[in-house]
Amino acid sequence: MAVVQKIKNRNRKSSQGGSAAQHVWGRVVDLVLPPRCVVSGAIVDRPGVLAPGAWRDLRFIGAPFCAGCGLPFDFPGDPGAKCVSCLDIPPSFETARSALVYDDASREIILKFKHADALHAIPVFVPWLKQAGKEMLALADLIVPVPLHRTRLLKRRYNQAALLAQALARESGVPCVPDLLCRTRATLTQGHMNVTDRHKNVRNAFAVREKHRTVLNGKTVLLLDDVYTTGATVSACSKALCKAGAKAVHVLTVARVVRS
Repeated sequence: MAVVQKIKNRNRKSSQGGSAAQHVWGRVVDLVLPPRCVVSGAIVDRPGVLAPGAWRDLRFIGAPFCAGCGLPFDFPGDPGAKCVSCLDIPPSFETARSALVYDDASREIILKFKHADALHAIPVFVPWLKQAGKEMLALADLIVPVPLHRTRLLKRRYNQAALLAQALARESGVPCVPDLLCRTRATLTQGHMNVTDRHKNVRNAFAVREKHRTVLNGKTVLLLDDVYTTGATVSACSKALCKAGAKAVHVLTVARVVRS
């Protein structure tokens, strides 16, 4: 028993020493490359913090919103009320939620994150995702990101949805399977497409990898992406997940487009 205790004490001291060294190294890095607000670029106390003025223009989504797709309503109503789109054509996912309205303020942050290596946005986004998706996280067995096609991944060098999914998994304790879904073909950029064309563009463009089918079977999935525009991409992903055996799919994004 004495030997065991000595080993435990040694490991504890080693762990404490490592933590102290990491803290000192972190302070050195902060002095050389101080953490900055992802919105304004101002120096802040620690990564993941926004400068005081940066909150002003961000529009967070709260109740009332559609019980299905999470579209914010302009008027209070029944908590279970759904928007016209969800009533007209029920989506392939159970629910969708987003932290922010996608507008000029949030667009700048997200585009920096997607295309300009602004990975310091991740610790900013994760708490917002946890808050917006708290009910989903309580139900989820797995977190799965929307995948990029390999040609786009090589060009961009990282999948922003996968990075967010892995960070959210660490914070929430819900396992992440970053490569569960794959794109079976390269799709066109959808920036200027209408709703119909977007759905056609991504139809049957996603599949579950064979090696993960047993992992997925009967599971409730939280599908993660950066922006919900028309729901075409997440709907196509949800159909692929359900076809492969998922029990239910819930969609979580940093932001969503809100049309009048």
